[in-house]
Amino acid sequence: MTLKQYNWKDGPDFIQQHSVAKHRILQAYLAAYFQTLVSSPNREILKLTLVDGFAGGGVYVHQDTREVVKGSPFIFLEATREAEYLINKDRHKPVQLLVDYFFTEADPHAHKHLDKVLREAGYGGQIGNGIYLEHARFQDKADAIIEFIKKKSPRNGRSIFALDQYGYKEVPTQLMRKIFESLPSAEVILTFGVDSFMNFANDGDQVKDILDGLGLPDIFAGRSVEEIKASDRDWRLFLQSTLYRRLVENCGARHFTPFFIRNRGGHGDYWLIHMSQHHRARDVMTEVHWANNNYFIHYGGAGLDMFQMVGYDPAHDSQYLKQSALGFEFDDVAKHASIAALNEHIPRRVYADDTGISFGELFATTCNSSPASAQIYRESVGQLVAERVIEVVSVDGGSRRSSGQIKATDQLLAPRQRAISFV
Repeated sequence: MTLKQYNWKDGPDFIQQHSVAKHRILQAYLAAYFQTLVSSPNREILKLTLVDGFAGGGVYVHQDTREVVKGSPFIFLEATREAEYLINKDRHKPVQLLVDYFFTEADPHAHKHLDKVLREAGYGGQIGNGIYLEHARFQDKADAIIEFIKKKSPRNGRSIFALDQYGYKEVPTQLMRKIFESLPSAEVILTFGVDSFMNFANDGDQVKDILDGLGLPDIFAGRSVEEIKASDRDWRLFLQSTLYRRLVENCGARHFTPFFIRNRGGHGDYWLIHMSQHHRARDVMTEVHWANNNYFIHYGGAGLDMFQMVGYDPAHDSQYLKQSALGFEFDDVAKHASIAALNEHIPRRVYADDTGISFGELFATTCNSSPASAQIYRESVGQLVAERVIEVVSVDGGSRRSSGQIKATDQLLAPRQRAISFV
């Protein structure tokens, strides 16, 4: 099924529940993001640029409830306002948030509607002065936006790019790589219509040209799509796995967290992928989907070797449907499964080297292939210490006895007398 583009010609268009869930995650992540950045009591100024590359018309009408739903531009604006209040309410010296916004939208009706609702909401005086509303394709404005951010924040280029494209053709990996190479602290939240691609995938020249344009040539290592479909029972899983890995690799991000969002009936599935250059940002996003456990289902393994896919299905959203959640979600059951799997996998990593591995390195080098947060890693390590499977030693030579004490610099080691042998 082809994803339906929105139409604001006659006012707000309808939005489905799976897109509302996507907006919730963006909102939750921004709240956590601001709190993380200003955790130091000495910070006085925070410079940040928020980019909405496919901004839409600003507001929607919920397809089922007929309630008005605010879109991503308002989520950006209101998250900043709320963060500024929460951050400063107990501070003697307030933190100044210097946030600029770029809202680009190629559709003329959506652009016009966004301009209208922003002005109606009282943001008219900021348009052109902090809020930059562009009637253009994001691809055509990306270079100018990158240069603006580099000039504003030359040291780190701190920014978040929300790239909620229709389908999968609008944001080539070359462009995302340029963002990461130019802006060390940039983060990208990308949607990718994987189901649309799977339904269209074949060995024809058109598909080859699309993949070449996305910077994903020969993603199946010389195998034809026809051959894969004929020989692999789970060919869709194989194609998705291969496509996903090549996508994140070619974007140049060191750390990434995907969400797998499903429409009703399994049609129109797409990825919501968070990419960054630092494992701390990745952990913040992971904590968001553990905290919002009624929105997402994890379809991979619980330890260090998951197939990196995470799913949301509106039919499983207990808050939306007012019923109990189903499936393997980010709940207590999933947490216990994750700890149990990590209890098996972590000792193998520790025992592989006589010098062990630091907790920070363990998390940074394995988190991309695990649904667990750093806190869940710590809980697993705490259990392994209690069971004398591993030891945790601080930089000054002291021993850690509980998960709450574990720091990134602590070394995880095989105990001098092993309680368990690993083959």
